[in-house]
Amino acid sequence: FLLLLIVFHVYLLNYCLLISSLIYPPTRFDTTMAPLVFADQYLQLSARLPSHNIYGLGEHVHKQYRHDTNWKTWPIFTRDAFPNGGTHNLYGHYPFFLCLEDESGKSFGVFLMNSNAMEVTLQPAPAVTYRTIGGILDFYVLFGDTPEQVVQEFLELIGRPVIPPYWSLGFQLSRWNYGSLEEVKRTVERNRAVDLPYDIQYTDIDYMEDKKDFTYDKNLFADLPQFADYLHEKGQRYILILLQGDAPYDTNAFRSHLFIQERAVQWLFVWQVWPGETVFPDYTSTNCIDWWVDEYVRFSQEVKHDALWIDMNEVASFDQGSNKGCEVNNLNNPPFTPNILDGLMYSKTLCMDAKQAWGNHYDVHSLYGYSMVLATEKALERVFGENRTLMLTRSSFPGVGKYSGHWLGDNAANWNDIKWAIPGMLEFGLFGVPYIGADICGFFGNTTEDLCRRWMQVGAFYPFSRNHNAEGYKPQDPAVFGENSTLVQSSKHYLTIRYTLLPYLYTLFYKAHTTGETVVRPLMHEFYSDSASWTVDRQFLWGKHLLVTPVLDPWTDTVRAYIPDALWYDYDTVTRKQHFDMYLPADKLGLHIRGGAILPTQTPAVTTTYSRRNPMGLIVALDDNQRAAGELFWDDGDSRGIAFFYCDSFICVTHAGYKDLGGLVFGEIKVLGVPQPPIAFYYIVLYYIVYDLLICALQTRQVLVVSGLELIVGESYLVAWQRGGAEYQRFDCYPQKGQVATEDSCKARGCLWEPTTRSGAPWCFYPEDYGYGANIINEADSGMTLDITRNGKYGSSGLPGSPDIDQLRVEVRYHSEHMLQFKIWDPSNKRYEVPVPLSVPATPETSEAKRLYKVVITNRPFGIKVMRKSTGTTIWDSAVPGFTFSDMFIQVSTRLSSEYVYGFGETEHQTYRHNLNYHTWGMFAKDQPPGDKKNCYGVHPFHMGLETTAHAHGVLLLNSNAMDVTFQPTPSITYRTIGGILDFYMVLGPTPEMVVQQYTELIGRPVLPAYWSLGFQLCRYGYANDKEIEDLYRDMVAAGIPYDVQYADIDYMDRQLNFVLDPEFTGLPALVNRMRGEGMRFIFILDPAIAGNETKPYPAFDRGLEQNVFIKWPKELGDGIVWGKVWPDRPNVTVDESLDWDTQVEVWLYRAYAAFPDFFRNHTAKWWLQEIKDFYESLKFDGLWIDMNEPASFVHGTVGGKCLGSDLLENPPYMPPLDAMENGLNHKTLCMNSQQFLSDGTPVRHYDVHNLYGWSHAKPTYDALLSVTGKRGVVVTRSTYPSSGKWAGHWLGDNNSSWDQLYKSIIGMMEFSLFGIPYTGADICGFFNTAEYEMCLRWMQLGAFYPYSRNHNGKGSPRQDPVSWNSTFAEASRDVLNIRYTLLPYLYTLMFEAHTSGNTVVRPLLHEFVEDRATWDVDRQFLWGPALLITPAMEPGVTNVKAYVPDTRWYDYHTVSPQLLQVRGKMVNMPTPLDHINLHVRGGYILPWQKAENNTKFSRQNPLGLIVALDDSGFAHGSLFWDDGEGIGDRTSAAGVQYNALFGLGSVCVQIKRGRGREMTEERSDRGYYSNSLCSRMEIRSLHQTRSFIPTPLLSDNPPILSPPPPHTNTHTCTHTPAFVSCVRLLFKLRCSLSPRVCFHYHSRCWSSPQWLSGCYCASVSKSLTH
Repeated sequence: FLLLLIVFHVYLLNYCLLISSLIYPPTRFDTTMAPLVFADQYLQLSARLPSHNIYGLGEHVHKQYRHDTNWKTWPIFTRDAFPNGGTHNLYGHYPFFLCLEDESGKSFGVFLMNSNAMEVTLQPAPAVTYRTIGGILDFYVLFGDTPEQVVQEFLELIGRPVIPPYWSLGFQLSRWNYGSLEEVKRTVERNRAVDLPYDIQYTDIDYMEDKKDFTYDKNLFADLPQFADYLHEKGQRYILILLQGDAPYDTNAFRSHLFIQERAVQWLFVWQVWPGETVFPDYTSTNCIDWWVDEYVRFSQEVKHDALWIDMNEVASFDQGSNKGCEVNNLNNPPFTPNILDGLMYSKTLCMDAKQAWGNHYDVHSLYGYSMVLATEKALERVFGENRTLMLTRSSFPGVGKYSGHWLGDNAANWNDIKWAIPGMLEFGLFGVPYIGADICGFFGNTTEDLCRRWMQVGAFYPFSRNHNAEGYKPQDPAVFGENSTLVQSSKHYLTIRYTLLPYLYTLFYKAHTTGETVVRPLMHEFYSDSASWTVDRQFLWGKHLLVTPVLDPWTDTVRAYIPDALWYDYDTVTRKQHFDMYLPADKLGLHIRGGAILPTQTPAVTTTYSRRNPMGLIVALDDNQRAAGELFWDDGDSRGIAFFYCDSFICVTHAGYKDLGGLVFGEIKVLGVPQPPIAFYYIVLYYIVYDLLICALQTRQVLVVSGLELIVGESYLVAWQRGGAEYQRFDCYPQKGQVATEDSCKARGCLWEPTTRSGAPWCFYPEDYGYGANIINEADSGMTLDITRNGKYGSSGLPGSPDIDQLRVEVRYHSEHMLQFKIWDPSNKRYEVPVPLSVPATPETSEAKRLYKVVITNRPFGIKVMRKSTGTTIWDSAVPGFTFSDMFIQVSTRLSSEYVYGFGETEHQTYRHNLNYHTWGMFAKDQPPGDKKNCYGVHPFHMGLETTAHAHGVLLLNSNAMDVTFQPTPSITYRTIGGILDFYMVLGPTPEMVVQQYTELIGRPVLPAYWSLGFQLCRYGYANDKEIEDLYRDMVAAGIPYDVQYADIDYMDRQLNFVLDPEFTGLPALVNRMRGEGMRFIFILDPAIAGNETKPYPAFDRGLEQNVFIKWPKELGDGIVWGKVWPDRPNVTVDESLDWDTQVEVWLYRAYAAFPDFFRNHTAKWWLQEIKDFYESLKFDGLWIDMNEPASFVHGTVGGKCLGSDLLENPPYMPPLDAMENGLNHKTLCMNSQQFLSDGTPVRHYDVHNLYGWSHAKPTYDALLSVTGKRGVVVTRSTYPSSGKWAGHWLGDNNSSWDQLYKSIIGMMEFSLFGIPYTGADICGFFNTAEYEMCLRWMQLGAFYPYSRNHNGKGSPRQDPVSWNSTFAEASRDVLNIRYTLLPYLYTLMFEAHTSGNTVVRPLLHEFVEDRATWDVDRQFLWGPALLITPAMEPGVTNVKAYVPDTRWYDYHTVSPQLLQVRGKMVNMPTPLDHINLHVRGGYILPWQKAENNTKFSRQNPLGLIVALDDSGFAHGSLFWDDGEGIGDRTSAAGVQYNALFGLGSVCVQIKRGRGREMTEERSDRGYYSNSLCSRMEIRSLHQTRSFIPTPLLSDNPPILSPPPPHTNTHTCTHTPAFVSCVRLLFKLRCSLSPRVCFHYHSRCWSSPQWLSGCYCASVSKSLTH
């Protein structure tokens, strides 16, 4: 992460500061709001802050974690005071706060390095005011992308915390004044007797003789020297207390160089503390430190103990200053006293004029505890050597955490203090002291059972977990409440959990020590994007993954809890947590594990000494993506950190040869969130698979427990299981929809019958060996072949009329390193194969080393397994039961690599990622508007799969028969088709974008549409005459709405006859010519069906009949035309449109008979070309729209409904789940017995090629368009098949005017991106029914970013074009379309890259951010290419859109600012008012642009520009393709030019390639790259973190060629205090010249200066320009 540290010092200067991050410009700490005051003993500074989210400052009792900014003043000055909820100063001194700015997570911290007494006031501005009475103002400001990062940066500054010894994380007991050692032992024994997990026993000052340091009471504590051994016998530890080193006053023992002196130097100050008259050591003196170390060493030799607790070191005294008071002076009584307790500087402490080695006590008072900690650390090192120990201090200062822990002081046994302990712990997490806790059950006062029970529950999750109370009150150790008490049982339960999770807690301390991460963590550190988390301080986290929700009120059993937006598992019940109200009875605390976590565990014991010998384990809590990660740090728990090992996601690194001598092993893995039980288990060690050594059980429906492991800690293993469950492994033996299987009918097929309660799982399923078996495999370097034989023991597959084929041939071909094919067919009988040509390499990839995949054949049951070699992932495994190959029913199933499957079409899908919960999708081309589970216009049996490793692959089944695919949770997919063969092609990516590139390389790259076709388009079914079109055009121009293309639907045709103009449109040719002259384009619709009932000559039909182009019956069935009915009306009739549709169609007088051309035939293509050519002569057009080419008919099969021939083709033995399947395959289309002929003359049944009709229609239409217009144009088709994109674009069909169609259109476009048809979009505002205002406006905003952007609606519905509403709608439409037109050079470049490389245009976020699993489910946003993120509003009434922001830099397109998207890798609320669509430019990319005009004819004449969006490193790259926009290869004089640009701060490099068509060549000279094909100005806009771009005038009216001048002439660097580098706009011109000398003109300026810098640089070139 990128963090910024700003340090500023304020001395005696009149100076104001305004601090901003260089990365995030808004002001963070603005001191210009108030004057600076800097006097000798009074310094004041105020600063405005960006938000009220302020945390920290201490030490105080803050009743809430987030500060109240309503004029609250907090004094900071160390003091022995009670933490009773007042605003007074307490033990520590922490002038540090953290400010969270907003939901982005951007945060900063402010640390004032000043140890004098001070106060800090927070006010509502929001602002902070510091007032201190000495020293200097020395501020450190730290910036982070998250609150957690700010803490890490702060701790890097002051020092990261120590790792405490492992045993110190155990539970601890203490009490002030046990009275005797015997009472201490009774306490120990009674808690041992109840088996309480318990590691440490303390003695307070009562063990001392007269409360003097370094002594012990020889009467009441006579055996104290042996007490540690007594504890060690049971694996426990002993900690004792020392005070501030106070020595009883003894004039004979005066040693002035050790103790704090009076101002006059020759006398010691004397105070009254616990021993009586006392002097205080000066720990800032090196002599004193040596004395302290020596005294401690001697005492430790006398009284053995394990760690040290130091107290009263604020420094605390019972006197006011001294036993004789304090002198009146400016130190003891300064001109200004902060709002400290008692308002007196020396109250309960020393006189401020006391002398120490570091200076006056006035300046270093708050450092007394810190200096004592430093001295004590040296003493502990002397005593314990290489062994780690524990220090616990009461007074502290930033940096103390490097050596010591802290407790929250002398609290009280009440319900307030149990609450206030949580904010206190969270604050010390900020301060770098993670070893923190409060006295459990309270120090002062008698506790109650209810309070102590609840406090023991939450205290079990304090990092420092100690029950401690004061003299004179009842004992409160757990066992004193009785062995069978709820308190004891509850305490044992949660302490057992603590001890189970100690490896996780210990790892958190390691992370704190090495990176500065917090241990006890506020929820806002993890969930800052949710503002509700900002004030949560009654719950806390251990690290990222364990949520603790205690009960903090008396006699309460229900807690209204904050549940962050994540998956959570209840620790006790291991079930998902979904509700806010937690029922927590007397013995329960809320404890939840976050999905995505792996927590290391260990079988608990009553002490850590014993628990560390027990087997370890893992709790794996899967997130919604079925993933988890975690870490483990492990060492001996005592040493000062040499040998250890550390695991990140349990990939382990051993440091210094660490070996756990105890032979520690992992024994159990518990997996939460397992959707179904596994079916196989194994682990891998040294590349060997070990099976059957695991005992696994599905403990509950969602929890898998893997036990019996003996995995040695420190070694590497892979533990794996094959997920399953009997139901999920079943493959349906009775898939026919509408037929109910019975046990008898099931078993008749040789299948198994077993009812189940699992929804969707089949009751009738195949036995394990159902299918085929492999025979001899013939392997070669290029692939393999084999024959397979059907397992005959199960008889027929049970489909009458579809005999099984027993012998099959299998061929696997290794086409390339990333593509393979496997094909299964009948070698004995020729079967239909798809005639669509594919582009496979001429020679296979014979080098096994180069191939990304490995193929393995499974013999019984036969299956093909394809594995990705780099990861070992199996991405295809068809060795599952149920493989069937019969004449009219073929079925094959395969296990998938993951649940992430995309594609298959054309059907309407609710989500981009498929739902694998037993969903079946039929595929058969049909005139069917989009709807749930409806098979629509095209067929695309292609899908992309994502593997759990974030690799991607794609699979095409080249089969054109009616089919379906079924997904089930195994995860697996089952293909069923009713003809042909199985011919699979697989591409291996490995990225999603590469999958599409490889797939389109196979099926053919998409066509490059004409530039103008990227403009906005208008259409309507229901124009009454040409005047309506003319009026619409006039209004659109008047409104200034960009608009390039006008359509005419079938209204323009006379009686809907192709190529015949309606009398109401006689003015259309002239209107078209006028519009085209003004830069507009026109597209007409053509349907394939040709009317055959004309009473007058109808050339289209007559010539077609003569040339035998129409589909007929086979000769054996009559050889006549297969008649249908579509749009054409009979001549000389008036259609009564009041009749219902079916009546209009069936009445013989209304709808004409229609014949369907067979576009497979070469002579049909010639006929079609001639008809289009003749049509063009009378009515000009620029593109063609072909519709109804599924083919669609308004009658079923043929006129009269009687299809000739076998009914098996019309109603096959297996009917896929298609729309109106009960009516047969010929519903709304031709008879399946119809005959067609391939281009080579081979006869084929329509049954086999029905899905190819639209495909066969596209190429002849595209060829005809190019031929008659001489230009590229565009063809838009409704029915598609793989490779249709080579010739045509596609719209998503006759959708409905409803809100759901907005988001479904995004899914549809992303799917057609996979299918290789990037020129796609939906009918904006909907085709059917009446559009609603808000919906249509939101759709216009979304549709402005469809590649194919057309507003189109149906007959009978009101107009919905942009000028049909009101001026507000028209203005909003104009604004968003202006953005589209501005970015058309970028969109056109994306289309070019799709055409040449197969890149996607509309791009799912997962294609760019596949490593981020959150993107795998994003389908309400999309990208244009890699660089433009589009986030529309798609619900009524919304003004905010919750959207995902991938982890990179983004700039708001509208404001040219990165500020709104500081959040990365998170969901964020984006403001989206009605006139706004969210657009964000990705850092690191350059987008070409051009000023918008009313149409592209004029916009293309404007200067080009670049938007340069710099990434975090200050660089960007991009490309631009430019040509004449409509040329056809060598038939145009314009050559295509491609620019590749690289931008860095201070430099621009543009590489220009030029050529014709796909032939792109590079030209360069000594000075750069040249092209003569683009004479245009280019303007560069740079999106930079400090300033947006500034408007720049153009330099010349002449059209120059873009090229940059040499580097030393094209940049000017200017600076602006403080050290800002400006974002410079550069404008260049290269004069077109025949001379070998070229001049570059440059012009630039800095944002901070109005001055322009101009110049000219001339250079000789190696060759002249070509013109």
